[in-house]
Amino acid sequence: MPHHTQQTDSPRRPIHPSERLGLHRLPRAAADLVLLGDLTGRYAAGSYSRLGSDGRSVVLREDRQGAAEHGHRITAAIACHVARAGGTVDELTRMLLHPDHEGGRHARHIALRSGQARALDYIRRVWASASAAVASTRVVESRQQAYEVLAALRDRIETTPWRGERGRNALRVLRAHLNFAEIAGGPLHHASERQTAEEAGVSRTTLRVVYETVLKPRGWLRRLRVGHGREGSTWYLGDGSVGHHGSPDSLSRFRTTQYPPDPVLEEWPTPETGAAADIDSTVIGRLMGHDAFAHHGLGSSALMIIGALHARPAQTIGELVGSTSVSRATAYRTLRRLADHGLVHHSGETWSLAPGALEGFGNSLPDVVTDDIAEPAQGWDSVAKQHGTTGVAARRKALHAAERSAYREALERLAEHRSKAVVIVRDGRQILAPAPRPDEIPSAWHAPGGRVLDPVTGRAVPDWRIATDGRLILITPADQRSYDELAAAHAEALSEWESAA
Repeated sequence: MPHHTQQTDSPRRPIHPSERLGLHRLPRAAADLVLLGDLTGRYAAGSYSRLGSDGRSVVLREDRQGAAEHGHRITAAIACHVARAGGTVDELTRMLLHPDHEGGRHARHIALRSGQARALDYIRRVWASASAAVASTRVVESRQQAYEVLAALRDRIETTPWRGERGRNALRVLRAHLNFAEIAGGPLHHASERQTAEEAGVSRTTLRVVYETVLKPRGWLRRLRVGHGREGSTWYLGDGSVGHHGSPDSLSRFRTTQYPPDPVLEEWPTPETGAAADIDSTVIGRLMGHDAFAHHGLGSSALMIIGALHARPAQTIGELVGSTSVSRATAYRTLRRLADHGLVHHSGETWSLAPGALEGFGNSLPDVVTDDIAEPAQGWDSVAKQHGTTGVAARRKALHAAERSAYREALERLAEHRSKAVVIVRDGRQILAPAPRPDEIPSAWHAPGGRVLDPVTGRAVPDWRIATDGRLILITPADQRSYDELAAAHAEALSEWESAA
């Protein structure tokens, strides 16, 4: 029987993007995003709207601006999926520029509007950002796994040496972000600079310095998006593995100048502080925002020692130097300050926390040989009062509240000047009138009787009037309409002008 090809009427199965381009490891949801686009609107959040000038209502963006931002988010998401699946930039380019792939509409629009070279350059930039993000992050598939990631990060923070005052301030800032991440349920979280400074008990200047010099270069923290208006910045917590060794300039800020002498060579060959620390960062995160641990109070070194003694009681000076990453002189000075308040006890060669030290209550134990206590503390408020730091956190919050208020007022003033000007054609000439807002009519234009002064000649213009609500209107001698009719006519003329434009 001769061989022949049998034709059937059954429809062919559509070829999925992952099969067409050879990326079999691409997840089904990611391939659907490439083929069908963002059907659920998952990547449209915040694209087509912004916060209004009143700070409460939501105002729609321009369609073109919102569509561009939405398309960029889809493109970045596809790039991350391809990078995580082990793809290349060429495969991403073929995906996005394929005419049947809805997910590549934004890239094809750039190619159509600005040329193929501009679109390829845009795809390469998105690919570079996606590759860097995928390389420095891991996939978290459940909330339980997210908490496991945060727990592992907390352990790494507690065993990392934080040398110097700047390093200890960096620990406070990082611990504040860890608190926010635990509330958010993952490394990705939102927080403003002022909110973080209040949580960490440091100034915004200190926060910015430690972020730029410690946390960002060493891969502990990365700002993904700068906050605007009432929206805080978007942050992502890393594991501190990027640039951990740092440059010589950055290392000089954290290396102590004191080294123990070698018993044989009588030299100073090794750093005094060890390569690993052992502290309880949860205790530090709970106490660091109090006035008692402000800059001129007990300070960050006291936080480190309290955290170390809570994690492992009865440590010697040498053990504390290694577990807290503070110098020997700083450890002695801080322990003496804590002992004066009865917060730590010295028994032989070891130091331990007092029973109520975590609440700021100091006392002396009669069966333990201790130094003389000047005045046992009666809570962290009394400690702050003795050091003159009472009210530091409250003043910082008040300052931040005033800054927020001034910032929002500035945003509102900027938002009020976004309306377009009105162009009226009269006697063959185009007259540019300011937008109909009272605050946009200069006071120099006002004349008695609601008339308008010409800013050039200084004389009153006969046809222009300022209404009682401050709006600038044009009235001709033949115009006998009421103000409501004039307002309606103005709105209609404005709509016609925008349509023609």
